[in-house]
Amino acid sequence: MPTPIQTGLLAYGMSGRIFHAPFLAAHPGFHLRAVAERSRKQAAELYPDIISYDSVSELLADPVLELVVVNTPNNTHFELAKQVLEAGKHVLIEKPVTTTTAELTELFAVAHRHSRQVFGYQNRRWDSDFQTVRQVVESGQLGQLTEVHFRFDRYKAALNVKAFKEEPTTPGSGLSYDLGPHVLDQALSLFGQPERFHKTLATNRPGSQVNDYFHFHLAYPGGLQVFVSGSLLVADAGPAYVLHGTQGSFRKQRTDVQESQLDQGMLPTDAAYGLEPAGQEGILTLVLPNGQKHTSTVPSPRGDYPDLFEAVYQTLVHGQPYPVREEELHWQLAVLEG
Repeated sequence: MPTPIQTGLLAYGMSGRIFHAPFLAAHPGFHLRAVAERSRKQAAELYPDIISYDSVSELLADPVLELVVVNTPNNTHFELAKQVLEAGKHVLIEKPVTTTTAELTELFAVAHRHSRQVFGYQNRRWDSDFQTVRQVVESGQLGQLTEVHFRFDRYKAALNVKAFKEEPTTPGSGLSYDLGPHVLDQALSLFGQPERFHKTLATNRPGSQVNDYFHFHLAYPGGLQVFVSGSLLVADAGPAYVLHGTQGSFRKQRTDVQESQLDQGMLPTDAAYGLEPAGQEGILTLVLPNGQKHTSTVPSPRGDYPDLFEAVYQTLVHGQPYPVREEELHWQLAVLEG
């Protein structure tokens, strides 16, 4: 195997601890070399050989680093990612990659000038529940799709303790830029660029100044209507995925367990990692030729965030196309900007 890709993290908060460090440490193609920790030095508790730099500039000056993960607040993604590229390193960026299409265009131009790669971190493509949806759609069992609903709901009436998420003048604030990129990416990766779209935002939590509800209506050729929604005031969430077609329907709860497992300390190498509990299967209802309805359950494959990192590795080492394409990121931001 080639020499592992020397990788650094720009932060070791929840994102670094849960969504990045465990996978970089577990994948033999990466070496988690460094992290930027401005105050509390915590990464070494689990990764004793890691170098903890006091600042981003110190980390970017490390000549050994080849890939840097930008997992900082939304409004910092563009400037920090540009610094990473100008330091001659590839960059993996948390969603949203940038907050505007103009920034995204410039970022890829910088990457091209420096012959470096920009990777969008859209891990929810590898959720077990969404992988089930993709399998059902690609199987063709539903016939021609007519109506699709993707939702990402939570109940969090209290304002976020991270002030930047609640500041209306901060680029990338609000739920539309927090959970919106997850479900938008799922829809766009499955159905492509819409013919047209409409955006609705609302602010409902007491004292909130940013949107805590979003609804995107994506219209496609042939009559397919896709509705992507999310809210912070849903105490009893319904199905996260509902699909209707000319030959049947499918519904599935949001059941992926990877985030909760990682938060509890489970490693991605654990045999139980990514496996949904029994009873969480999706419900497929098909209309038979005689008009009778047949209902069955559809189990989910294992949730597979490791595959995102494998895709990054394959692109850097073997030149394979990265599945989160530049044009898909442009489509996403066009909808978010609305």
